[in-house]
Amino acid sequence: MRAIFGYLKGSWRAVCVIFALLIVQAYCDLTLPTYMSNIVDVGIQQNGIETAVPEQIRAQSLSDLELFMTDEEIELVKTSYWEGDDGIWTRKTYLDDQQMDALTDAFSIPMALIYQMDAYDGERSGMYSLDELRQAVDMGVVSKDQLMDIREQAMDQMGDMPDSMIQQVAIQYIQNEYEAMGIDMGQFRNQYLWNTGGKMLGLAALSICAAIVVSLLASRIGASIGLDLRNGVFGRVLKFSNAEMNQFSTASLITRCTNDIQQVQMVIVMLLRMVLYAPICAAGGILKVVYTKTGMGWIIVVAVAVVFAVIGTLMALSLPKFKKMQSLVDRLNLISREILTGIMPIRAFSREKHEEQRFAQANTELMRTQLFANRVMTFMMPAMMLVMNGITVMIVWFGGKGVDMGNLQVGDMMAFINYTMMIVMSFMMLTMISIMMPRAGVAADRINEVLHTQPTIVDKPGLQEEDEPRDWQGRICFEDVSFRYPGADTDALEHISFTAEPGKTTAIIGSTGCGKTTLLNLIPRLYDVTNGRVTLDGVDVRDITQKTLRDQLGYVPQKGILFSGDIASNLKFASGVSDTDMKQAAEIAQATEFIKGKVDGYHSAIAQGGSNVSGGQKQRLSIARAIARHPKVFLFDDSFSALDYKTDAALRQALAQHVGDATVMIVAQRISTILHADQIIVLNEGKIDGIGTHEQLLCTCKTYREIAESQLSAKELEGGAAQ
Repeated sequence: MRAIFGYLKGSWRAVCVIFALLIVQAYCDLTLPTYMSNIVDVGIQQNGIETAVPEQIRAQSLSDLELFMTDEEIELVKTSYWEGDDGIWTRKTYLDDQQMDALTDAFSIPMALIYQMDAYDGERSGMYSLDELRQAVDMGVVSKDQLMDIREQAMDQMGDMPDSMIQQVAIQYIQNEYEAMGIDMGQFRNQYLWNTGGKMLGLAALSICAAIVVSLLASRIGASIGLDLRNGVFGRVLKFSNAEMNQFSTASLITRCTNDIQQVQMVIVMLLRMVLYAPICAAGGILKVVYTKTGMGWIIVVAVAVVFAVIGTLMALSLPKFKKMQSLVDRLNLISREILTGIMPIRAFSREKHEEQRFAQANTELMRTQLFANRVMTFMMPAMMLVMNGITVMIVWFGGKGVDMGNLQVGDMMAFINYTMMIVMSFMMLTMISIMMPRAGVAADRINEVLHTQPTIVDKPGLQEEDEPRDWQGRICFEDVSFRYPGADTDALEHISFTAEPGKTTAIIGSTGCGKTTLLNLIPRLYDVTNGRVTLDGVDVRDITQKTLRDQLGYVPQKGILFSGDIASNLKFASGVSDTDMKQAAEIAQATEFIKGKVDGYHSAIAQGGSNVSGGQKQRLSIARAIARHPKVFLFDDSFSALDYKTDAALRQALAQHVGDATVMIVAQRISTILHADQIIVLNEGKIDGIGTHEQLLCTCKTYREIAESQLSAKELEGGAAQ
């Protein structure tokens, strides 16, 4: 998991922008239920009157209210309103929340008392009507202290009444006051609804814009990280020696470079879009719920606990399957690659049914694992819907009781439902992404395994390209070289010593598995020697940069490899090859005839892997590719095996004429290919069994003579021995 977050370090600025935008989006989403609650409670139930503090009030009405106000409250009211010439007091617009709360406390009880007196029908004894109270105060019958006593008695009577009900009475008083002032309450209500609805539309638009920008940035970051990871993995693989390539299978490297990176990229997008948003939304929702003071906060605790229980159960069942899925994808890719690359021998041996069964078995196992995980996950959405619907029922049940008792308003209950759903959905998003994160974490670990694998073949620290290229001659020398493959118990090569001179041909022959190709691979540092050293013009190849070393070599591998494109692009594979060099190389490699026979000549298409040319043509093009770069050393790893004897002889003759000053090293199975070599090295079980010319080895080397007897006629053997 740490690896996934590590990928985001390079994009921390964009992540900060996303975080800020998510805060904006969460603010908008969390504010919308409040406005919806206000539309129901204020706009519909209260005709647009928001608080128990009137915007305007008549002087007479204010005088009536002051009867039941303390001196401090009267002073507060006087300083919070402007007195107009028309006898209308207007509330100041710059009052803060603290002043508004104080005014609400000052107005609520007096308004409730005046409203009850104004509605007095004469049947209740012991209580003045509003007109009687005014006369009593004017005549001095009722003092200020007596008015305060009436207020205290009223407050005692309303002690069990919720504050919301007292404010509702006060708001009803304000509504009557507005009507008495000639204000159209229908228009007043509609104005409030339009203003609040407009704010909701603005917040929704802002939330949508923030979400769109976040999605764009998250997608860009994910794509950028995917691009960097693919470049990093591919660049690292290109630096791998054969030892690292054997450590990771080709199928596994392809999976890591494609499927695994896609998993990481997808999770990063979801991480930035959902995981960052969920805790912001949940925390904001909890604060909003606390602010609404509904008394139903325990429902959220129950809801979150149930969500965690359901998700925890589903994760415990599906998580092991998600982890297993990656290895099954690797296995399926491996089998697919083996079957597709080996289609010819499969058909030749009539193994189609067997390979179909092998593929079907791997495919079925992957399908069963995916089905199990997906079937488990299908329970998540129904379970979550059941939880959310159950929570909604609980809120409506207990909220309805609160509304009936006057402790809660309908709009507050609706807002509470929305906030609860947002909180539950936030935790659900976190738990759902937590199911995907382990799989992505496994993929990230597999990617990092490649990125953190250090190539064993590297340039020495501080080794740099020479400013003035050295005039290399191409003299190759093996000095008591031994080599052991990583993890092997015995050496593949032991105490190999010989020198390959420029202008001469050195051939290497021996039985299958004796180490011929391994010996050749030590020169371009596809492997490094275990003991001893290999030198180029007296310089240890490990003391030369890999680029400089390989620029001097023309390497033709045992299996000719061509790349998709055309013939020209393959022959010009090395940089700086001109058309003249290309055509000359093709002529030396005896490839001109079949190239000219094609309709497009050098621009004829080459399919992937060279599948549209024969084995001999592929070898000749591979040889021409090496010749075109004019190397100092030619390394032919059994590169003439697919050529007929006539073409083989013509090619070797052309090589001798045109590259006579280069060092030529040939690994061969056919003695006819190396008969005229200046030096033949016979390998037997990783050791040199003889060095000399063909004629010398026939007389001195038993291993070489056995090979020769298996390939040459008695007359050819006698002729060679006689020479």
